[in-house]
Amino acid sequence: MNITKKDVEHIALLSRLKLTEEEKETFVKQLSGILTHVEKLNEVNTNGIEPTSHVIKMQNVMRGDAVTGSLPVEKVLANAPDRTEEFFRVPKIIE
Repeated sequence: MNITKKDVEHIALLSRLKLTEEEKETFVKQLSGILTHVEKLNEVNTNGIEPTSHVIKMQNVMRGDAVTGSLPVEKVLANAPDRTEEFFRVPKIIE
């Protein structure tokens, strides 16, 4: 399957990414290569193979749900790139 430049531009728009013309061309080649590889995987006969979510049998991998203490506000905000008083400041994303 071939990806077109228009497909890459649409994906970039949905992802809110600004891509240069050079990056668009690179992604066209890379995404086309990935989809070509996936198409080859579809040729593999998987009849009689049960679907798995993990190769190794795993049981009870969830950790216990225990209440613990919170970190102090100053420690949480210590590495925040931008903050206002006791809150994280994030960029506006609504147009």
